Amino acid sequence: MNANLFARLEARIADPNRIAIELPDGTPISYGALRTRTARIANRLKALGLQTGDRVAVQVEKSVDALALYFATVRAGGVFLPLNTAYTLAELEYFIGDAGPRIVVCDPSREAGLKPIAAKPGGTVATLGADGSGSLLAGIDALPGDFATEPRQGDDLAAILYTSGTTGRSKGAMLTHDNLVSNAETLIGYWRFTDKDTLIHALPIYHTHGLFVASNVVLFSGAKMIFLPKFDANDVLKRMSKATTLMGVPTFYVRLLQAPGLTKEATAGMRLFVSGSAPLLADTHREWSARTGHAILERYGMTETNMNTSNPYDGDRVPGAVGFPLPGVSVRVADPETGKILGPDEIGMIEVKGPNVFKGYWNMPEKTASEFRPDGFFITGDLGKIDAKGYVHIVGRGKDLIITGGFNVYPKEIEAEIDAIPGVFESAVIGIAHADFGEGVTAVVVRNPGATVTEAQIVAALADRLAKFKQPKRVIFVDDLPRNAMGKVQKNVLRETYKDIYKA
Repeated sequence: MNANLFARLEARIADPNRIAIELPDGTPISYGALRTRTARIANRLKALGLQTGDRVAVQVEKSVDALALYFATVRAGGVFLPLNTAYTLAELEYFIGDAGPRIVVCDPSREAGLKPIAAKPGGTVATLGADGSGSLLAGIDALPGDFATEPRQGDDLAAILYTSGTTGRSKGAMLTHDNLVSNAETLIGYWRFTDKDTLIHALPIYHTHGLFVASNVVLFSGAKMIFLPKFDANDVLKRMSKATTLMGVPTFYVRLLQAPGLTKEATAGMRLFVSGSAPLLADTHREWSARTGHAILERYGMTETNMNTSNPYDGDRVPGAVGFPLPGVSVRVADPETGKILGPDEIGMIEVKGPNVFKGYWNMPEKTASEFRPDGFFITGDLGKIDAKGYVHIVGRGKDLIITGGFNVYPKEIEAEIDAIPGVFESAVIGIAHADFGEGVTAVVVRNPGATVTEAQIVAALADRLAKFKQPKRVIFVDDLPRNAMGKVQKNVLRETYKDIYKA
C-alpha cells in the first residue's frame, strides 16, 4: 500500500463532486477539482526539478492554491516546509540555509530578496500571490490534470516545521506521513467529524493548527470548510449559521466575546468550538459558556507531536485543563532531573509517546537523542500535572519558551537583537499572561549608565529585524536584572513581578 498522505486522502474521496472548500464569496470547490489542482501543481514542481525527498519551502499568503501546494508537494514525494509570512529575510536565510530546499515558493513581492538566499543551497524560486499570480501557476491549466502519486513509506518525511527552543537556533521538526495521517484520523473520531460538518477555517496555514489539524481533519473526514483569508470576528459570527465547527486560538474567542452579536441563538447551529496553540484563560472559557451555552474544547499539541491531549467531546471540559491523552497517545509526568514517574497532582515534565510523535530534528541527531527517553517518550519541555481524574494540566514550561497567539517565540533571539541596540546594557525577554495572545512578549531592559534609550526607540529598532509576533508588546526599564547565586537571570522573579502588566 502507498502510505503517501495524499494517496490515503484520495482513497477517501467517495464523491469527487462533493464540496471540499467554500470561498468567502460562496464559490464552491469540489474534492475532484482540488485533486486536479494538486495534480497540476505536482507536475509543475516536477518540472522545476523536484526529486523525491526534496524540500519545498513556502512563504505565501493564505489561499486555496497555497493549500493545494501542500498536498501537491507530498503527492510529488517532496517534503513541505511552511514558513510564517511575518518572517523577515534575515530570519528566512537561516531556515532556508538549514533545510536546503530544492524549491522556494514566495509572494512575488519577495522574489528579489529571496533569490540569492535560495541559491546558496542550490534552490530555485517560484512565486505565488494570494490572487493566483506568479510563476508557479503560470500556464498551469495546460499541464496534465492527472499525476501518479509518488509511493512513500509511512516513516518517510512529509513535512518539516521549525520550532523555537531555548538553546541554540530554531530546530526543524521532521513529521512523517504516518504522523500526520494518524493524528488526523484520531481527531476525526475523538471530535466526531463527519461529512455533514462545515468548519469555519480562519487560521493561517503555515502552522500545525491550521494546516495539519484543521485542513487534514476536514478533508480526511469528507467535510467542508469555509476558507477565510484571515480572522474577522464579525465575519466569522455571520457564517456560524452555515457552519458546525470552529477551530481557533484564544484570541479568536476573546474577539468574538467582544462582538455584541454573540448569543446562544447565533451559535445554535454550531456543535463544536476548539481552542489551542496557546493557553485559554479560564475566565474566557467560563464567559463563553455563559454567553453561548457551549463549552470550548481545549486541547494540547506541539509542533513536534501534533495533538497529544483533548478535553472530551462528551463529559466535562474543564477550564484550565487540556483534557485526556488522545487514543493511542501515552502521556506521563516525570521528574525533570531523574526521570522518575510522578503520581497524580505532582508537577513535573510532561512526556509523550505515540504515532503522532515526530521522527526527530532535521540535521540534529544529538539534539534528537537528548530529547527522548530510552523507552521512546519525548520530553516536551512543558511542566504539568495529571489530576486524580486523569485530566492533564499545563502549569508552565521548564524552558523559557514563550507562546504568543499560537506562535513559539525564542527569548534569546529577541534578547540578542535588543542587546545590540545603542544604549542597552542587557535584557531579559519573558512571557506574561495576556487575554488576547495567551502570553505577551515582554522585554525587561537595563540601560547603559547615562543612556536615555526609550521604549519607542527599542520597538522601532526591532521592526525590520523580527517578525511582528516576536516583537515586545511592552518594554520595561530596570536598574538591574534579578539573579541567583550562580548569576543566572531569574526570569521566574520577573514573571511574578510583572504578572499583572496586561490586566485592565
